[in-house]
Amino acid sequence: MLKRALPPAHPGTVLRELFMNERNLTISELAKGLGMTRANVSAVVNGRAGISPEMAVKLSAAFGNSATFWTNLQTNYELWHAERKVKRSTIRHFKLPRARQTAHA
Repeated sequence: MLKRALPPAHPGTVLRELFMNERNLTISELAKGLGMTRANVSAVVNGRAGISPEMAVKLSAAFGNSATFWTNLQTNYELWHAERKVKRSTIRHFKLPRARQTAHA
């Protein structure tokens, strides 16, 4: 598996740079439009929190894209960091017993 050298952008950065800035939206305006607290939106926009599935649905309705777009950004961001945090060499690999390997082949 190829590993990216640079981390993907935090979804909040994408939200701020590509969606809010293009529309001159403030955190307060976005929060009000989404029916969320300013604190919750600020935490996402400033990279202190992730985009929840519920927020993804709200963002998709607000900006005309899919909730999957937002959840994929979040998943890719989290997986990139998890790949660097987890030491795979310390994880036990569970193989099928020989008799089962031939049965599944």
